[in-house]
Amino acid sequence: MELTCSRCHQTVQPEDCFCPFCGLPQLVYTADGSAAPGQPERVDEPVRDAGTVDWKPALRLAVMLAVPAGAICSMYSPAGILGLPLMAGAGAWAVSLYMRGRRPAWITIGAGARIGLVTGILGSWTAAFTTAVSLYAMRFWLHQGPAIDDAWNSQITLSTQLLASWGLDAQQIAMNRAIMVSPEGHAGAMLMDTGVLALILLGFSVAGGALGARFLGRPRRIEP
Repeated sequence: MELTCSRCHQTVQPEDCFCPFCGLPQLVYTADGSAAPGQPERVDEPVRDAGTVDWKPALRLAVMLAVPAGAICSMYSPAGILGLPLMAGAGAWAVSLYMRGRRPAWITIGAGARIGLVTGILGSWTAAFTTAVSLYAMRFWLHQGPAIDDAWNSQITLSTQLLASWGLDAQQIAMNRAIMVSPEGHAGAMLMDTGVLALILLGFSVAGGALGARFLGRPRRIEP
């Protein structure tokens, strides 16, 4: 019968006192199945698969980290581009905290990526909601509507010049400008920008979760 380590599930020899892969102490037994002298009796404990995710604690950790990270990563946050590594760090941190309560105390890269995915979904939703609230507050509460419209008109001018440099005729340029000037066009552009931001944050969080499982939860091989 093949013996495996209860932590990393790697094959170990019957005479090994420690797992050569992760270092977990192993129980050494005699031929009749009893514990060797100085060894404790076998206690059968359920060991979870490292490729599965216990979603109850994982969701709690994801919410705890994703909500503040998503708020900081919103479009109008002063953090700016620093929000991208922050979201990746939130995914990796969620995986690290999740592994502390695991037996074995490590998970696969796929499981880490799934925790990062959930963290990214919650964080991107929070970032989108915070962006919408910030934009509403800037326009109606802080009375910054003219400044927002001026910035949007500057973008329209740059877009028009770019289309002209591509050789589009005047009618197509005028049609594109009319769409962008309209309130619907402005709202659609803001919605698209928010969606792109959410997708980018989601990707960084998944990468952070996978890297966290790869580097924080990798079983250690003990050199002989």
